[in-house]
Amino acid sequence: MLDSDPGPKPSLTRLSQARQGRPVRRALVAMSGGVDSSVAAALLKAAGYEVVGATLRLWDTPDDGTVQGRCCAPEDVHDARRVADHLGIAHYAFDRRAEFRRLVVEPFVEDYLKGHTPSPCVTCNRTIKIRELLGLADRLSADVVATGHYARVVEEAGAPTLWRGVDRNKDQSYFLHMLGAESLSRLNFPLGGHSKQQVRSLARQWRLPGAGKGESQQLCFVQTARYADFVAEHAPDRIRPGLMTDPNGREVAKHAGVHAFTVGQRHNLGVALGYRAYVVGIDGASSTVRVGPRELLLCSSAELEELVLHSGTELPLRAEVAVRYRGRAYPATVKADSRAAAIVDFDEPVAAVVPGQYAVFYQDERVLGGARISRAVQCEGLLP
Repeated sequence: MLDSDPGPKPSLTRLSQARQGRPVRRALVAMSGGVDSSVAAALLKAAGYEVVGATLRLWDTPDDGTVQGRCCAPEDVHDARRVADHLGIAHYAFDRRAEFRRLVVEPFVEDYLKGHTPSPCVTCNRTIKIRELLGLADRLSADVVATGHYARVVEEAGAPTLWRGVDRNKDQSYFLHMLGAESLSRLNFPLGGHSKQQVRSLARQWRLPGAGKGESQQLCFVQTARYADFVAEHAPDRIRPGLMTDPNGREVAKHAGVHAFTVGQRHNLGVALGYRAYVVGIDGASSTVRVGPRELLLCSSAELEELVLHSGTELPLRAEVAVRYRGRAYPATVKADSRAAAIVDFDEPVAAVVPGQYAVFYQDERVLGGARISRAVQCEGLLP
């Protein structure tokens, strides 16, 4: 049952007995039914926490077996409950589909119609998941909130700070860069110090249901990787055809809508320019897609919005800046700017800095903050 009322919750009454001389702490664990969140719950139980599982129902996907390896499918509430039963912990499911559509899906569609390439997982963590989980923790008298993210909370000078997960191939701190000290003080990421291989091994060792479940590879609300089809389905009356132009502004083809393109795209362009062509710019207002050689993807800087700086971090700052999830972090200077919340100047040109994605600032393993990319500035001398 969704949105089950915790109420007086006699089965969840805080345990009065002590373990090793200390009261038992309660942890609310976000459970998607996948391996990562299941192991996170098991690790906290093994550490002596009283664990309560919570599953947020965010989206409706076909219950016909056609959608595999993604979170938010209908069977995931069932899978999470199976794990909770296996671990002997309480479990609740909460319906947040309306909020998810309004705060995540609709902005996703809007961004693609503008010619931007959004990062909805950042938006989801920022507006839905973490906020909702912290609120539910208050209702359930939980001391901490835990998720299956590969990231770490490290205390420095008495304050919690966000760090990368030790498994750099799975590190998800990019999606959590906006979390401040108040939220971090209540969050626990049990997988942050583990590799994915170790997590899989623990799932098998504890014989968790779904231990062999596949990875979530796609967005939870898009059934296939064809994002353009999703946008067209949800905004059919707003799709506008337009022109594709070369670096000199000459028409080289027509297109059915800017929502089908992203800066840096090389495949399925349908143009022949005598060289390998990429999407090097998108103007949603005029519905124009500009194509050209890879050199025109190189950017010297980017304007930023929605700036978040962690405690003790001020502009200007030197940092390594990642401009996409799992992308390399580039040495750069982030500084205040009169035209935007901030601007990032890269030490060396960076390819495909895409509006709608996030620039996340790192100092070694620590996250310093981040911001949404609103405009990329191409290197001087490369513009036609």
